[in-house]
Amino acid sequence: MLADPAVFAVVAGLLGLMVGSFLNVVVHRLPIMMERDWAAQCAELSGEAPTVSDPLSLAKPRSRCPKCGHAITALENIPVISWILLRGRCKGCAAPISFRYPLVEAVTGLLFALAAAHFGFTAAGIGALAFISALIALTAIDFDTQLLPDDITLPLLWVGLALNTFNAYTDLKSAVIGAMAGYLSLWIVYWGFKLATGKEGMGYGDFKLLAALGAWLGWQMLPLTILLSSLVGAVVGIALMVFARHGRNVPIPFGPYLAAAGGIALIWGKPLTQAYLGIKL
Repeated sequence: MLADPAVFAVVAGLLGLMVGSFLNVVVHRLPIMMERDWAAQCAELSGEAPTVSDPLSLAKPRSRCPKCGHAITALENIPVISWILLRGRCKGCAAPISFRYPLVEAVTGLLFALAAAHFGFTAAGIGALAFISALIALTAIDFDTQLLPDDITLPLLWVGLALNTFNAYTDLKSAVIGAMAGYLSLWIVYWGFKLATGKEGMGYGDFKLLAALGAWLGWQMLPLTILLSSLVGAVVGIALMVFARHGRNVPIPFGPYLAAAGGIALIWGKPLTQAYLGIKL
């Protein structure tokens, strides 16, 4: 049944809506968990008593309104639909619920369906769903905090290498070279910019994310990925400065543009690379 591309696309789209709901939890909680872990490590090194906080994980406690503490019921947690029925407001206190919650759910569902239709019910198709989930989470976290957590980027890299031992997206040699070249290319840019200006132009998380993209897609996709991410980043950056009066000294996260470029390369990378860069894959 799932072998039918249309059926798999529908099933994957519905699954994506539910995964998107979980990704909202990851985006909200993972940075908090990281900050708590850093604070605990700092307290341990300085000999201070660690701050006691309520237990927090991706599974517990149940989702609740940050304003009034109203616990979100199952009927209030249906992807997209619940937000529409609640008119974007908490049932307990009528506080507004960010539009980003249904947006993440809808985008995840649409991208899952697209990837499933493209790859079919194969190892590459199932792997693509994990790839998309990681990129969406990294995008939202980087927008919020300018962090790209190792808890996501490093497993993403190793899963890409593992899948390509079976040639899921490229051969293993291309994947290994892609991981190394992805990391080193941005590492060189980072140090060149720092030596020239004395400032840090990007974070180490960007190196790791591009290494992960190289591990999934192979070194052949890196030129396209870097070109697309730089183009989108430049357009968005200029738009922010012109229309939102975003100061030049205010940092703009680069991770979301790398993630967007990686998603494009996953689906359309081979024909784009062959057409515009002349690299045969």
